[in-house]
Amino acid sequence: MAFKPLHDRVLVRRVESDEKTSGGLIIPDSAKEKPAEGEVVSVGSGAKDDDGERIAMDVKAGDKILFGKWSGTEITLDGEELLIMKESDILGIVS
Repeated sequence: MAFKPLHDRVLVRRVESDEKTSGGLIIPDSAKEKPAEGEVVSVGSGAKDDDGERIAMDVKAGDKILFGKWSGTEITLDGEELLIMKESDILGIVS
C-alpha cells in the first residue's frame, strides 16, 4: 500500500473485538459495536508550530491505540477498511 498521511494525521486499522462474551455467549454481527481500538499503520510527519518547526508525533507505526467512538474518516485502500484521523483524536497507547 502506497499511502502516507499528511501533517498530524494517522492511518489506523481497527482491531476486531472478541466474538464471545466472558460467559461464552456468541455476539452476532448486528449487535457488535465497531471497536475503538486499532493499530497504527502509518503516520504523517507532524503538524507545524507558529515558527514553522515540525511537532514530533507521539505515535508510530505498529502502536496499539484507543480512539473515540466517532473519530476518524473511514476509507478503503486495497480492499481493506481503514481510518484516517488526527493525532489529537487518539485517546492513548495500549501497552
